[in-house]
Amino acid sequence: MTTIRTTQIQVPPGFIDFGVGQPAEAILPLTLLQQASAHWFAQGNPSLLQYGLEEGDEHFQRVLADFLSTEYGEPVSPAQLFVTNGISQALDLICTLLTQPGDLVLVEEPTYFLAFNIFRDHGLRVASIPLDGDGINLEALEMKLQQERAVFLYTVPTFQNPTSVTLSRARRDALVALARQYNFFIVADEVYQMLYYSGQPPTPLAHYVEQAPVISLGTFSKILAPGLRLGWLQAAPNLVERFVDSGIVRSGGGLNPFVSGVVRSAIELGLQAQYLAELRQLYGERVVALDQALRAQLLPGVEFVTPKGGYFFWLKLPKTMDAQDLLPKAELYKTGFRIGNKFSSTGTLSNYLRLCFAYYDSAQLVEGAERLRDVLRDAS
Repeated sequence: MTTIRTTQIQVPPGFIDFGVGQPAEAILPLTLLQQASAHWFAQGNPSLLQYGLEEGDEHFQRVLADFLSTEYGEPVSPAQLFVTNGISQALDLICTLLTQPGDLVLVEEPTYFLAFNIFRDHGLRVASIPLDGDGINLEALEMKLQQERAVFLYTVPTFQNPTSVTLSRARRDALVALARQYNFFIVADEVYQMLYYSGQPPTPLAHYVEQAPVISLGTFSKILAPGLRLGWLQAAPNLVERFVDSGIVRSGGGLNPFVSGVVRSAIELGLQAQYLAELRQLYGERVVALDQALRAQLLPGVEFVTPKGGYFFWLKLPKTMDAQDLLPKAELYKTGFRIGNKFSSTGTLSNYLRLCFAYYDSAQLVEGAERLRDVLRDAS
């Protein structure tokens, strides 16, 4: 019998693959979205079945702005918002409108590895800036900017993928000052800003959009459901207008107007806020479970910092270990992970690996830690 594939990632039965960076289907809010859809359809308004307003439906923009104002703890204006098909599509559109082949873009080292594909598609050159426990190293960044102009810096400032490091408030201020001084955009992938489990993070870089060339990207993929393909771009209104006036938007109309109507109902009914609170509780419990299991099971010499939010643990292995070499052993134990050099623009970080805790429940995470222990033990 032929298996019909419907999702981007398929995990073999019995495997615990820490490399899967998405929520499990068991926790996706099917009933919630059924309620929100029924609420929207009950209004009897077919307008969202038309080509959409370029910047996004104004009703949705207002509701989204109110939601973000509550979550960010400061006012967000609808005029700052542009509706997207998620962060990846927004990043691609930024590259289309703001760069030319051969331009330099800067990334963190390490960074979200699939962003490299987007930059490659646009013929961009990529240079990396190292991270430490407080985020991007600003001295190294300024040194690079003194050598060559960059069009933008791509950063995941809060609970970074893969390290879970959060850019400190002081560095946020200093980074914005550098963007003004050296005339580059800060493209802030703020996908995990709302997923905190032990205290709120600093104010998002969206806070600075009226003060500096900052473009903040957000999405419902991690706080509601990835398949909605719905997100937003937040920037100064004059910069938003550049995206509104892009060829693909002028031709096709606003992005995802129908889904934005359903999500608008989810927000208005309080369902989004309720589900977000449930995710914080659930993921917080999973962090504790995996953290305790890793500390109990892993070999001496393996280092990590407990994440305070986001999706990931970032493990540093002894220098003698190469995560790539561990993959065949991991498969034998029916487990897996993302190897560190995937997240490096220079192919380094071979003794690091990333573990995601969002896809499995606590018991499975504990079992996965035990399997990972066996993998590392056999390799040592």
